[in-house]
Amino acid sequence: MSAVVITNCPDLELIARGKVRDLYRVDANSLLFVATDRISAFDVIMNNGITNKGKLLTEISIFWFSFLKDVLPNHLITANFEEMPDKVKQYRDQLEGRSMLVKSLRVLPIESIVRGFITGSAWSEYKKKGTVCDIALPSGMQESEEFPEPLWTPSTKAEIGDHDENIHPSKAAAIIGEKHAAEMEKVSIELYTKARDYAKEHGIIIADTKFEFGVDENDTLYLIDEVLTPDSSRFWPASSYKVGAGQDSFDKQYLRNYLDSIGFDKSTGITLPDDVVSKTMTKYQEAYKLLTGKEPQL
Repeated sequence: MSAVVITNCPDLELIARGKVRDLYRVDANSLLFVATDRISAFDVIMNNGITNKGKLLTEISIFWFSFLKDVLPNHLITANFEEMPDKVKQYRDQLEGRSMLVKSLRVLPIESIVRGFITGSAWSEYKKKGTVCDIALPSGMQESEEFPEPLWTPSTKAEIGDHDENIHPSKAAAIIGEKHAAEMEKVSIELYTKARDYAKEHGIIIADTKFEFGVDENDTLYLIDEVLTPDSSRFWPASSYKVGAGQDSFDKQYLRNYLDSIGFDKSTGITLPDDVVSKTMTKYQEAYKLLTGKEPQL
């Protein structure tokens, strides 16, 4: 089976194609989120996809939506394909296993990033300035060290081809309002903390992750998009975790490291070698199995 890198559903209204997801309107109250097999790194979409990656991301998101529903309601109506409207079912070959029927909500234009451990761009900034997203931190921290408390470091949502911009938490209020910014910070930390504690018991350290939120007509906040997947999070094996160095991972970091090793210019997608595609998917599957205790239904 080849990778599904683009969907074509002419009887559904295509709203947007993101880096990974195709978004369709089903009716006035619902949308169809479709996780394709596209993969991006450094905000650039690669030329080839990873077969069944979209199905795996969907399964992981469904798991977390269920696990976290007591913290905050989410936008999921159903992921059971048999419960989808008939105009969706006609595209079964493309969509089954990689689609979620979700509530149509107003998306808040902030990516809500929670960092539990210092790594990646946070580590780079800290080494230069002693800060992360301009938040002052204790001196003497080491790479991959856990923060005293999780940090909320929001970013702007960039268009495809542009880069998200990390911002100081105080700037989020200017974009989405003080009420939503305060609520987003509080609930993001709660979501991360509950997931972090569960994952640690199952052999995975969630170093950081990205949440997205929307609101309904009553201004009620919902968790939306994907949740705690290897695309949106850094997952480290707890068994080999060691402060003071970079970590092995079950996420997209393997792909980023490969691209760095070949001098990728971060401007135009390339065709990934088969072994990089295979190794990336294997890491994603390992994360799923550790977190859920099950084999993915691919």
